[in-house]
Amino acid sequence: MEIQIRRVTIEDVPVLSVLARETFYDTFTGTCTPGDMQWFLHENYNEEKLTAELQDKELFSFFAEFDGEPVGYLQFKEDYKNFPEIKKWKALELKRIYVLKAFHGKGIAQKLMDHYIDFAREKKFEVAWLGVWEHNERALKFYEKNGFSRSGFTHHFPIGNTPQTDVWLWKFLN
Repeated sequence: MEIQIRRVTIEDVPVLSVLARETFYDTFTGTCTPGDMQWFLHENYNEEKLTAELQDKELFSFFAEFDGEPVGYLQFKEDYKNFPEIKKWKALELKRIYVLKAFHGKGIAQKLMDHYIDFAREKKFEVAWLGVWEHNERALKFYEKNGFSRSGFTHHFPIGNTPQTDVWLWKFLN
């Protein structure tokens, strides 16, 4: 399976919006009320908000494409606001990494993760870090396989009015 990684552009916003909504829904459906889910999808993955994100020159967004069609994406940024303890190091936050359910287990998430880690190393970041829902066992195993470990810190990440907690994971880069 030939997967290409390419930077997301403003022209891609309609496709990104659909992909982001579908992958988030598939990942977290059943973890909150249907109303909270619909609110979250509308609030966070509408075209206006995604366009604004892509206009942030410090936020990097990439598609994983199979046969020219986006099947996954990732976003990362040097950002310390949600995890002040990480300021001790030059750190790159993985904000999102999602793959369409039909493409799970095909190495696409790994290809996206490799792209993120390669970028972090090339730009001389000391730490790669991310937040992940404490009950997302599939993601936790994936991150552990990629050398991430629990930092001991957590972060509240509600979906609408449904409380949820993310654990902060980190990977120190040599």
